[in-house]
Amino acid sequence: MRRWWLVFAQTVTVLLAAWFVVATLRPQWLARPGALVRSIPVLETADPARSPMVEATSLAPAAHAAAPAVVSISTTVRATNPHADEPWWRDFFGDRGDAEPPNGLGSGVIVSPAGYILTNNHVVEGADEIVVQLSDGRQATAQVIGTDPDTDLAVLRVTLADLPTIVLGRSDTLQVGDRVLAIGNPFGVGQTVTAGIVSALGRSQLGLNTFENFIQTDAAINPGNSGGALVDAEGRLVGINTAIFSRSGGSMGIGFAIPIDTARGVMEAIVRDGSVTRGWIGVEPRPLEPQWAEHLGLPPSVRGVVVGGVLQDGPAARAGVEPGDVITHVGERAVPDVPALLAAVAALPPGEPTTLTLWRQGREIKLRVLPGRRPTARDMR
Repeated sequence: MRRWWLVFAQTVTVLLAAWFVVATLRPQWLARPGALVRSIPVLETADPARSPMVEATSLAPAAHAAAPAVVSISTTVRATNPHADEPWWRDFFGDRGDAEPPNGLGSGVIVSPAGYILTNNHVVEGADEIVVQLSDGRQATAQVIGTDPDTDLAVLRVTLADLPTIVLGRSDTLQVGDRVLAIGNPFGVGQTVTAGIVSALGRSQLGLNTFENFIQTDAAINPGNSGGALVDAEGRLVGINTAIFSRSGGSMGIGFAIPIDTARGVMEAIVRDGSVTRGWIGVEPRPLEPQWAEHLGLPPSVRGVVVGGVLQDGPAARAGVEPGDVITHVGERAVPDVPALLAAVAALPPGEPTTLTLWRQGREIKLRVLPGRRPTARDMR
């Protein structure tokens, strides 16, 4: 009897074990016809187009918003031979006509439905013909409304219907580390979008322009990108791409853009007046080095700009400014360095008096100056 009980117990154990294995691995074998089978759900692959994470990290919406307003610019300079009309030239070389005209490439940004385009002055300087091509393939000859070599900006205009425009952002809210896109036509290959971050702000004393306050970015900028758009993660224009630092001629991750806050002011002045009018006092500014500050007996808290020279009979000379003076304020505006002094003086309306605060021989004095109009590069030729 005991033997039969052991056989029964072992048989039941084996059957239960078999049932457990089948129920775990092949539950459909135990299902009755027509019965619902409970199984482990299969996880589906997420659709990237609907993924919140992809939407949060992709810059595609910014590119789609900004790219239609970025144009390619090609310029032509008609090269004429000074001897082409002389008989001896024609007798010797024949009537060959002029040489092949040199062409230039760059980019620009449509900022107004009226057809105004922001670009760099060096893109269009000296050009006899400027042709703008939109991202939709349309082309038009552009008119130069005005240029500003001191900031390397130019304003063009085309006459076309239904122009795409870009939304202007604010460069004064940018922070180092913000994501940005550079959009332009590098090397003439066609519209290209590159991505990076804001690497630095307020870059100056690079020797590129008279007034420098560049945004530095590691978004790839190459020849042909000049005049193109630097946009933020929302697709808003925050800068005009202008220059690169390169040992090879191509991008090395150090590019510079003119802040849109600067470009907007220049553009508005050009559209309104045809040129940019800036204040001028006629001094040669130099950085205030620590040894200079000590030599001049300045308190450690004083920051300013040393007057290296004063233009004879200029506004500063007439006001009594002397070489060696340290200018600390223009009106109520502090000028801790040379770029700040240039910007403060340029913002002065010509003909409206203002006060210069400066240090001379260890004491602070104030002088009243009547700024003039800053000469343009064309005036000084």
